[in-house]
This record gives sequence, C-alpha cells and structure tokens, in this order.
Amino acid sequence: MSDELSPMPLVLMYHSVEAYDADPYKVTVHPSRFERQLRWLGRRGLRGVAMCELLEAYRAGRGRGLVGLTFDDGYRDFVTEVLPALRRYGFTATVFVVAGSLGGSNAWDEPGPRKELMTAAEVRQVAAAGMEVGSHSLAHVHLPRVGEDELVDQVRRSRLVLTEITGSAVTGFCYPYGDAGPREIRAVEETGYDYACAVRVAGPAGRHAIPRTFIGDRDTGPRLVAKLARHRLTTGRAAR
Repeated sequence: MSDELSPMPLVLMYHSVEAYDADPYKVTVHPSRFERQLRWLGRRGLRGVAMCELLEAYRAGRGRGLVGLTFDDGYRDFVTEVLPALRRYGFTATVFVVAGSLGGSNAWDEPGPRKELMTAAEVRQVAAAGMEVGSHSLAHVHLPRVGEDELVDQVRRSRLVLTEITGSAVTGFCYPYGDAGPREIRAVEETGYDYACAVRVAGPAGRHAIPRTFIGDRDTGPRLVAKLARHRLTTGRAAR
C-alpha cells in the first residue's frame, strides 16, 4: 500500500442506532445520543462522510476536517434512525452490509437481542440517498477461521450480490468482528476492493486494513475528545 493515507484518517465505527432496553454487546447508540455526537462533530468543524469520499479527499490532499462514518452489519435502523439524522447535518456514511442475511436478523449475536437487518429494497434506498454500501461478507463469519475457498466466497460473492442490488460497484469491505490477518487482507485486495476497514489487524495498518475508533452510547463530549486525541497519537504514523 502507498503512503497516501499518512496520517491515517479518523474513522468512527458504529453499529445500531435505536432506543433499547438491553445491549449486552455494546453495539447500540440511543438516537438522542447519536444526535448529540453528530452535533459535537459539526460544532468542531468536522464533517462526517462515507469512506469513498474520505479516501478520495485524502488522495487529493484535502482530507482536513473530514471524518469517516461507518456502520457495521446493515441494521434496519440505518434507514429509520441514521439516515434522517445524517441528512439533518449534511453528512454521509458507509454502511457495511451482510449480503447473505438481507431481511433477516443478527443471528451471529445470539443469545443477544434480535435486531432486524435491511432488506434488498432498503439497501437500494440508502444507496439512492447518497450513502455508500460496502460489504461485510456473506454470512458474518470470523474470516481467519475459515478455509481458503470459503474466504474467497465470503469476500467475492458478497460483493457481487451487493453490486447487483445497488447497480454500482461495491468498493469497500469491512472484516466481520474486525479481524484481519495477511491472508484476509490479501483476499480482499485481490478481489478488487479499493479499501477495507478493520479493528484488530495482525500487522501494519494500510488501505486494506484501515483502523477505526469504536463509538458507543457512553461516548459523551469529553470521551469523544479523548478518543480523537488518542487517534492522533496512535495513527499519525505513515501507512504502508
């Protein structure tokens, strides 16, 4: 990977945004908290954008003031809660969809609370609204634990499914559970994805292993300040 992402951009990692009673896996942000987080960004002159826009801006040397907004799993509340809030602030985002579970639920989180996932029609809706749709694999499996053939299938077929649904090329990938080693990174790059997002990377960060900052319901202004400072300290290094 080239050094065009030096320093690494700030990318925020969300999952679900909705009112909730129980959230054992800490993947849900209440809508009121989400609104305050977007307001916090705006007041500091930061604009949330989809990954494709963020990376294009960094290529052109104009990434200052931009923050990547990503949403894993493709929950239906991206349509009902996230999209209206983003529109109010003039932000965009990338939603990483589990291509083989459209219209289903988050079975990988059992025995946690069930959350509905977007249907194919809703994926088309958010794409038409200017949001980026990326792949989160075919079945939300731990890619480092699967064989070579399944790895290729999870990475490649999910892209084909989502490209057919959206009518445009899917250029971004997100590793399920955030896990990525050299084998998984190579498979994603060889499939033709322009970039990939991760959490835990076995090796240096790069365009196909972009680290992200987790955002949860407890992230008030002071915690966001701390996370922004930590990002600047830990990811200012050159990308490979």
